[in-house]
Amino acid sequence: MRDPVQYLGPRLKEIRLKAGLSLREVARQLNVSPSFVSQIENGKSQPSVATLYSFARLLGVPVDVLFESHWNGQVSTDTEVEVEQVSRNNFETPSDAWDESRARISAVNPSNRSLITMDSGVQWERLAATSEKSVNFMEIIYEPGAQSNGSGEPLLHDGFEYGYALEGEIEATIGDLVLTLSKGHSIGFDSSIPHKFRNKGTMPFRGIWFVHGCTATK
Repeated sequence: MRDPVQYLGPRLKEIRLKAGLSLREVARQLNVSPSFVSQIENGKSQPSVATLYSFARLLGVPVDVLFESHWNGQVSTDTEVEVEQVSRNNFETPSDAWDESRARISAVNPSNRSLITMDSGVQWERLAATSEKSVNFMEIIYEPGAQSNGSGEPLLHDGFEYGYALEGEIEATIGDLVLTLSKGHSIGFDSSIPHKFRNKGTMPFRGIWFVHGCTATK
């Protein structure tokens, strides 16, 4: 007997495709981000009960169908995964990247992190999701040749950033200062200074990043 929770994501995806709805359209109708829907369908995030009811209502199926132990649909393990790629320019601040949470305690394991993949070759993985919107705690990955945004232009926003390099190497440009961060190196700076990052090497860069006080002022 299959674990109904384990196959929840593939079931949702299959039902969505049979309904003729794109991932982006489902996200639009549910008023969530496409990356949030993708995380659920790929098994990296478990939806709340309220979200499941919203999915079922939108897809026109009873919510019980989503939890059936025996699923007649074919679930292929080598099916191409839909990855929603976004532009860093979509976010005024890093805090705009994630769906809001009301959690006071957030425990996250590698299998259910929220992941954002950018068109510039950068990945952000959220390491905790609390109601403190002005704080971002995440793992960042820069593939070889990846940079902060597609244009290569510096970014600036409110708050402060702190980073610790786990592996690989990255070039950090902060104002007129150019630094190379490699394993064990750390950095902290005022995010209102124009800044950008670029992986000029042949190996992925991975680091832990903490961005504080980055709520946009409207």
